[in-house]
Amino acid sequence: MKRFIFICMALTGALVTPAFAHTGVGQTSSFASGIAHPLHGADHMLAMAAVGLWAVLAGGRAIWVWPTAFVATMLAGFAAATLGLQLPFVEPVISSSIIASGLFVALAVNAPVWLGAAMTALFAFFHGHAHGTEATVASLIPYAAGFVLATAGLHAAGIGLGLLAGRSIGKVALRAMGGLAVLGGIAWMAG
Repeated sequence: MKRFIFICMALTGALVTPAFAHTGVGQTSSFASGIAHPLHGADHMLAMAAVGLWAVLAGGRAIWVWPTAFVATMLAGFAAATLGLQLPFVEPVISSSIIASGLFVALAVNAPVWLGAAMTALFAFFHGHAHGTEATVASLIPYAAGFVLATAGLHAAGIGLGLLAGRSIGKVALRAMGGLAVLGGIAWMAG
């Protein structure tokens, strides 16, 4: 098991590309670019999968409430940014969300459903705000629809991975995945 965790940590460090996720993003003019954006950065994949993994650890209603709260609040942050709301510390909060979400999984933080929803929603608002500041006015709805679909898919992947890991190799391995998200977040921030 220790060898498996070491290999996973080494792979995470090698695969995480150090860059800010929301500066000079490139094309944001279509549904396809909305889908592609969250799938092109390890920061997105780690944060969204960690939300799904943490929801699986909590079980019950958290499995659908936390990812739903994330997506809904991410859209609110997107709308706020497109309406001109300026927020400080967007990138640091996004970076912190990766580490915090990974720690919630690694430490098996047991939060009430409402608190987990509030915490994921706080992070989601900043993720959505970053998407809103990068979007072009002519394509707000298609771009938003694309990144919402991709985000929901990454949450579903985290949930599926968590359910599979929890049943086959146990909760210790599930928590180790959270630790990998923390390491990936740290590597991403260091770049």
